[in-house]
Amino acid sequence: MFGLIAAEAAILQSLWWRTFFTSAEPGWAMPKDVLSVPIFYSICLLSSSLTIHLAAKSLRRGGILRFGILWLATIALGATFMYGTATEWRRLIYHDGLTISTNLFGTSYYSLVGLHGFHVVVGLVSLSIVMALTLLGSVGSEHAERVDVLSLYWHFVDAVWIVVFTVVYVIGR
Repeated sequence: MFGLIAAEAAILQSLWWRTFFTSAEPGWAMPKDVLSVPIFYSICLLSSSLTIHLAAKSLRRGGILRFGILWLATIALGATFMYGTATEWRRLIYHDGLTISTNLFGTSYYSLVGLHGFHVVVGLVSLSIVMALTLLGSVGSEHAERVDVLSLYWHFVDAVWIVVFTVVYVIGR
């Protein structure tokens, strides 16, 4: 998992720098003109790091029901974040006319935020599989280490969002 995280971080780093430098390019739509800061959805995603941590801790202690509830909360928070991303993209494309081919900012924005969204979706699918297995009674405290590995990935996705948020919505504006 650490190898995967390191490889993904290297890819994302190149996109961060590209977004940072193209967001201020003259003649293009400026981020401040089209982007709204997604505070609520960011809080949802970052809160999911706490729920997944508490879920893994509950599983290690044998609290399967508490694990399931917290795991489901993590999925709900991640799905809420993705809903926010989808509604932002819909507004940007259909209302503001910003697409991946509009200009360098559009290309950089959709590449960076889209790659992060892809990682969130991969995480949500993985979390949902574990949730289904939990509902079927196939997850127990003996699976705590595997859950810890998946939670590392989820924490990585959350940490990446902090950087994406900072580059796109704070510095880029």
